[in-house]
Order: sequence, then C-alpha cells, then structure tokens
Amino acid sequence: MRRVVVALVALTAVAGLGAFGISRLSNVHIPFLTDTCRVYASETVVRVEPDQLTHAATIAAVGARRQLPERAVTIALATALQESKLRNLTGGDRDSIGLFQQRPSQGWGKPEQLQDPRYAAGEFYTHLLKVPNWQQMRLTDAAQAVQRSGHPELYQKWESDAKALAVALLGTETGAVTCQLRERMAQGGDQAAQELVAELGQDLGKLSVASSQADNAPLLKVAVGGGARSTLGWRAAHWFVAKSHEYGVQRVAYAGKVWTSNSGKWKDDRKSSKSHVIVSINPDS
Repeated sequence: MRRVVVALVALTAVAGLGAFGISRLSNVHIPFLTDTCRVYASETVVRVEPDQLTHAATIAAVGARRQLPERAVTIALATALQESKLRNLTGGDRDSIGLFQQRPSQGWGKPEQLQDPRYAAGEFYTHLLKVPNWQQMRLTDAAQAVQRSGHPELYQKWESDAKALAVALLGTETGAVTCQLRERMAQGGDQAAQELVAELGQDLGKLSVASSQADNAPLLKVAVGGGARSTLGWRAAHWFVAKSHEYGVQRVAYAGKVWTSNSGKWKDDRKSSKSHVIVSINPDS
C-alpha cells in the first residue's frame, strides 16, 4: 500500500510540473483551484497572485502617467519583485518598508508615505531618473544605483518577468492580463464601483466614466478612444482585470474581446466597443 501511495504522490507532482511547463511555454490557460493571475507577453508567462498583480499595475501606471519609457517600468517592477515579491510589506531589514523596501532613515519619506504604493513607486522613479545613463545600463546596475542593496546582482534574474509585466500593463500587448477568481469576492456593489473609479483617476488620469446598472450590478463605461490596438484602451482593460479581486470586477470587455473572472480568459466578443472599456462589477454581497 505504501508503494502505491508514493507512486500516486510522485505522479501528481510530475503532472503539476508538466502543467506549469505547458503554461509557460505555450500560453495554454490551465485552470487553478484558487485565485490566480497570469500575464502573457511574447514567450513569457508570469503567474502571480491577485495582490501582487494589483501592485504591479499601480507601479506601471505611475510610470505611464509620468510618460516614462517601458525600460523604466521594467526596472521598477524587477526591483519590487526582488525587494518584496510585489507585496506591500509593513517591515523588513532594519527600517525598510513597502514594495521597494525603502528606508525612512535614508530620506525616502515617512513610514506612512512609503506604505502607499503610488508614493513609493514615484520615489523610485524620481531616484532612477537621477542616475546618469540609466537607460543604457544593465537592469541590475540601474536598480542597484537606486537601491544600494547588499546583493546587487539579484535584480537581474527578474528582468524577463518584469518586462512581460511592463509591456502588458502599459497596454502594448492585447488581452495579456488575466485572473481566474475562484473564491467569493468580498467587494462589490456601488461602493466598490465608486472606490474603483477613484483609484482609476489616480492611476490612469481623468478618463470619462459613465455609470449605470445592469441586472442590479454596477456597470462602468470608460472612454479610451482609439481602436483595437489603442495603448490606453488595453492599459485600462488590463488595469481593471488587475484590480478585479480587490473591487469585485467580474467582466471587462474591449475591442472585440471579453474577460470574465470565472473563465480567467479573454475571448472573442464582436459586440465589445473599440472606443470604450465596459466593466461589470458584482452586486452587493
């Protein structure tokens, strides 16, 4: 009996590894039993948890609002991946805080400021732009010039994942950000919709948003202009997916594609608009 159990455990482990390998190599969407997000860009597939993705989306949005190049966003995301695994930590080495593990004692800001992802990302970009020739540097050298870490080479290993996150969250890739939400969302209803719109304004700027109700659930219609390849359109669509777990977003439609939280996929949808991102939010729970 023990041999049978061992064999079954081994087979399960191999199957799990095989599924992960297929996901990374061929962009096959494999369902998971818990809330899981994935970002697809070129040949890279990055699997992250919902809270990690929402922070990545904010870091990218801060860079986009400053009109910084993709390279800056990639460096910032790689740094946050190394320093905190894209989690907004309340502590760390000595007095380090937040996504980038910045230290109040080193002049980065007050603890409560560094716990704000937008402030922390903004400070990172401000310091990065002061580094001479940062765009020509290896990623790890540019990050180290800002962070002054005791392990300066560790940022480099995140370059591929960070670049995939950057191009997707900046809207360069289409239908590239997905989340499959299996657990019941805590948020939903009009309050969640209002908070989501407020955060949208902070991250993507002042966009025209029309609110309505459909089947007793909030519906947002966000004007993005352009066409199916609109960078702003896909940046907004991917941003809403990244915030789906936090605010109870269940459906995002844009430019011939639709994503749902149940399927975790972008599917063809001829009815979806090329000038507006349509967002459905769960009713009040």
